[in-house]
Amino acid sequence: MSGNPMDLSGATVLVTGASSGIGRETAILLSSLNARVVLTARNRERLEQTLSSLQGQGHRIEPFDLGCLDEIPKWVRSVAAEAGSLSGLVHAAGVQLTSPIRFVAPAAMEELLRTNLLSAMMLMRGFSQKDCHAAESSAVFCSSVMGLNGAASMSVYGASKAALIGLSKSLAVEFAPYRIRVNCVAPACVQTEMLEQMREVFSPEQFEALKRAHPLGFGTARDVANAIAFLIAGTGRWITGSTLVVDGGYSAQ
Repeated sequence: MSGNPMDLSGATVLVTGASSGIGRETAILLSSLNARVVLTARNRERLEQTLSSLQGQGHRIEPFDLGCLDEIPKWVRSVAAEAGSLSGLVHAAGVQLTSPIRFVAPAAMEELLRTNLLSAMMLMRGFSQKDCHAAESSAVFCSSVMGLNGAASMSVYGASKAALIGLSKSLAVEFAPYRIRVNCVAPACVQTEMLEQMREVFSPEQFEALKRAHPLGFGTARDVANAIAFLIAGTGRWITGSTLVVDGGYSAQ
């Protein structure tokens, strides 16, 4: 056995949102820790790009639309049947919405909650099925500091991310008898496509103020991936129901 508690040899980890950003970087890091990684998102071409960056062998692509909520448990079972029981689940898929609530249509609210929250519920329903998870396994949701701190124009997004934190706490207790750990990471702004979308919405002055709100500056996807890997690996074996804040000091002020 390796003396490195973060070694993931023999582990298979399903990563959602693996076509870009935090999901892609997490998949790359997990592969470097010797995990077999199952990549999922809607865009096969972008998943292929992620796959080409992975180290090791045994990785696979499983394109899927997590908006098809009813199909998720059956899909997870099919993935586990092909790839083997899953030691880890990283739910990095998500969408961001920056808008005053008075301008947000109910349909947009429903779509965001479906992607950010309801898919997590259904993924855990699937992950917890017999033969779908390993004897010791771990799930990590990608929440946000917006689930902990308030900010103007972030109410709908923040609500979905706060709900993930509440969900993880209850599932941690529910699944502890099955040795399934459930945790969250809560990043602030990291240099991904989402941040570029915010740059387009904000004025230059607003964007500069956002940057100043991070004492250590904007983070990177690897910063968040490091935290996720810590929770997935043996380093997190006694951690469940927790939220690891990875925010460059944003919430310390």
